[in-house]
Amino acid sequence: MSAVRFDHIVGLWEDGQRRLKESSQDLRPELEIVIDAIVEELRRRLGGAFTSQELADLYIRDGTDWCFDVAMRAAPGTPEAWDLATTANAAFARYVRGAIDWGGGARRATDPDAA
Repeated sequence: MSAVRFDHIVGLWEDGQRRLKESSQDLRPELEIVIDAIVEELRRRLGGAFTSQELADLYIRDGTDWCFDVAMRAAPGTPEAWDLATTANAAFARYVRGAIDWGGGARRATDPDAA
């Protein structure tokens, strides 16, 4: 990966999970709705089998601005659920678990430049 290290990106995703866990119980159902919608969009964008690197490349290339539109559609009456630092990063953290090179909570390096 060029200028951004994979472990930094995963740290952002893990921060989204942490923020989700720390969110209020009242807001959490709406946050989960948004996260599920973003995960569905990730599935649509990446298609079938994917690697953690492909997901990270999508994150770097496309950013998370597109997640805001998804969040607004998923929870139109709850602007608090549009917090991308929580929802987008938690969605990427959730989605990376399905990567073909992800196991046991970490990426299985198959490439010496994968660090």
